[in-house]
Amino acid sequence: MTAVMHRAFAVWLAELDRWDPMSFHGVDWNWPASLMAPVGSVLHLRKEPVDRAKHAFSGLQPITIHFDGSVDRRKVDSNREYSMDLFRAHPGDIVVAKIDLKNGAVGIVPNWEDVVVTGHFAVYEPDRIKIVPEYFARIIQAPFFKAYLWRNKVGAEGRKEVKLDFFEAARIPLPPLATQQAILAEWLKARQAIASAEERIKKIEVETDRQFFADLGLKAPGSEEAPKAFAVSWTDFSRWSVSYNQTALTGMDLTRGQYAVVSLGAVLQLVQYGTSEKANTRGEGVPVVRMNSIVNGVLDMAALKHVELREKERRRLVLLDGDILFNRTNSKELVGKCAVFHEHGEFVFASYIIRIRVQTEQASPDFVVHALNSPIGRQQINAMSRQIIGQANINSQELRSLQLPLPPLAIQRRIMEKVTDGRTRIARERETARALACQIEADMEAYLLGTKKVAGVA
Repeated sequence: MTAVMHRAFAVWLAELDRWDPMSFHGVDWNWPASLMAPVGSVLHLRKEPVDRAKHAFSGLQPITIHFDGSVDRRKVDSNREYSMDLFRAHPGDIVVAKIDLKNGAVGIVPNWEDVVVTGHFAVYEPDRIKIVPEYFARIIQAPFFKAYLWRNKVGAEGRKEVKLDFFEAARIPLPPLATQQAILAEWLKARQAIASAEERIKKIEVETDRQFFADLGLKAPGSEEAPKAFAVSWTDFSRWSVSYNQTALTGMDLTRGQYAVVSLGAVLQLVQYGTSEKANTRGEGVPVVRMNSIVNGVLDMAALKHVELREKERRRLVLLDGDILFNRTNSKELVGKCAVFHEHGEFVFASYIIRIRVQTEQASPDFVVHALNSPIGRQQINAMSRQIIGQANINSQELRSLQLPLPPLAIQRRIMEKVTDGRTRIARERETARALACQIEADMEAYLLGTKKVAGVA
């Protein structure tokens, strides 16, 4: 938010309608007073009941409003229907999720037929002579305005909400429609620039993967779905797992490459579980790498906790350069993610991680990690991992059994030079996208607050 929160301020008793200091911090709009108007002057409440005797629930479309303002069709089991009263919402209407208005759950109804909501929502028809609905959506989604709504929620703890009368009375800028459209156009242009950067990232990722597989003499895996029905000979049936046998039959055949395939265990000199001691946020002890530290194949050391260990245990678990950290327990898509430790300083690792150390005269840790994070490893890990109370799991024995093609060490390093070049290009594009996102947020705040004018608009 642009405005600075004051730690101390004075309010006349006559203006004191709430015993809540935070609620007195409004929004520092910089528009002329003549252009400011309450939300209720441009949004008109629509309350159009649905006659349940004439309309079957199966022919109606309930919706969900998310905190970012997006709208989804709500899926309801065919054998269920709402018992509450329903109200129609027409394409272009603005719908407010009452309990989550404080979080920005305000959306524009898409061009769908027979959209309905319950009494937990409020439906408004926008006055299009005065306001562009998409411009209004940008005001709602602006971080400073969301913070304003959040500060003004009331009610019992756990059920606090922004009341509709407060929402309708909130004053917002209503410049000419041409200005609203220009602000919206700037936002759309910036979003397109971010989308283009993300497309370039995907393209580089695909090129890097294709080159990696080509260097191994393998064909890059396609996106074909595994068959829903298949047959397995009893002699080949080693596990009671559909996904395991699907992968065994339809996954990438590593033996078709130009290099020998080995089990991971054949090139390991150490396999070790981490500490189960409780970590702290006080900074006491040694920093501990946890499973959420492994992000996109690298270590993110931004939010580390610490753990206090006895000296013998600390020495046993201290990470060395080149150690591979393997996430053994997580959601299905994250279990098996791994990264190489290349940090400076003393760190240990948590129990949900397996530390493996390769025989460096045979294998490059970075090559092994890239292979395991690629479809070469993912197809095997996805097949092996077991679901236990919402978490997938893979143990050290299964980890040792993972197969990977292993070129001579010099070739592994040359392959990884190309991968590193691709990662560098991806990092540049990600930084571009991040900078664009920061810039659009700053520009949109300035446009909406009125501290910056859109070029070419009077």
